[in-house]
Amino acid sequence: MTQSLKLCLLVLALAGGVVVAPAGEAGPLRERVARRLQDKRVEEARPLDLQAIAPGARKLQASYGSSAKQAIDVYVPPGAHAAPVIVMVHGGAWKIGDKSNVGSIENKLKYWLPRGYVFVSVNYRLLPEAMAEAQAQDVAAALRLVQERAGEWGASDRRIVLMGHSAGAHIVALLSSKPEMVGKPWAGTVVLDSAAMKVSSVMDGRHPGFYDEAFGSDPAGWAKVSPMDQWTPAAVPMLVVCSTKRPDKPCDDARTFQAQVEKAGQAMPVLPQGLSHADVNRTLGLPGAYTQAVEAWIEQRAGR
Repeated sequence: MTQSLKLCLLVLALAGGVVVAPAGEAGPLRERVARRLQDKRVEEARPLDLQAIAPGARKLQASYGSSAKQAIDVYVPPGAHAAPVIVMVHGGAWKIGDKSNVGSIENKLKYWLPRGYVFVSVNYRLLPEAMAEAQAQDVAAALRLVQERAGEWGASDRRIVLMGHSAGAHIVALLSSKPEMVGKPWAGTVVLDSAAMKVSSVMDGRHPGFYDEAFGSDPAGWAKVSPMDQWTPAAVPMLVVCSTKRPDKPCDDARTFQAQVEKAGQAMPVLPQGLSHADVNRTLGLPGAYTQAVEAWIEQRAGR
C-alpha cells in the first residue's frame, strides 16, 4: 500500500469512515478513497456565512509566531463585553487539519456565538515540521495570546475554556495536566475523544505509524507528552468526552485517568457518547443532550 493511500485511509478513518480492501481490489479501493477524500476536502473547505450564523459578528485573525501555521481565527459576537471564550484546537493525527475546517467549527459557532461567546480556532505546526510536544508548545503560545488580547475582543481572560478533538484533544489534555506550559491558568478544558492519555500504553501496544511520528521512540519522551504522566493537582479541570464506538476503547483510558484524578481528591467528569470519533466533534453544538451536557460544564467553569 502506498503512502498516499495510507494517508487517504487515515483521513477517512478520522472522519469516521470504515474502508475494507478485499484481496485484489487495491486499485478500485484507491479510486474510491480518492473520491471520498476529495468530497471531504470540498466539504471541509466550504465557506461559512458568518452573518447567517450570528448577524453582526466579526472574524479577526492573529499570529502568535513566525510560521504561517502559528495563527488563530477569532469570531466575535456583536456587543461582546467580558464574554466567555472557547479556544478550539483541531485534530488530524498531528499531521493534517486546519482551523477553518467546517466539521470542526460550524456547529460550535452556530451554538456558542449567538450565546455571546467569543470563539477562537487555532492552527499549529504539523508533522513532519513539528512533533507532538512542539505542537503543544504552539497551542500554549496561542492560548497565551488569547489571554493577553481577550479584552480587545470584548472577552474576559478569566473565562477561557480550551477545547480540542482527537490529536487536538491530546494537546489540550497535556496542557491542562501541565498548565505551567502556558503560564497563567484558564477556566477549564473539554477533551473530545483522545486515545493518547497514557502515551506509553499506546506506544507499547499495536498502533498506527503516525503515533511514532508524533511521539518518537524514547520512553522518556513519551512521558513528557503523556497527560496522565504529567498530571498533578495543579492541573486545570477537564471534562473528558469519549466515543463508545471506537475499537481502541478511549473510554477505558478516560476512566483510568478519572480514577487517578479522583484519588487525588479532585473531579474529572467523563462523558461517554455513542458517536463515532468524527461525530464526537462534528455534532457538538447540535441540539440535544450531548451539547447540553458540555454547555452546562462550560457554564459552570466559565462563570456565566
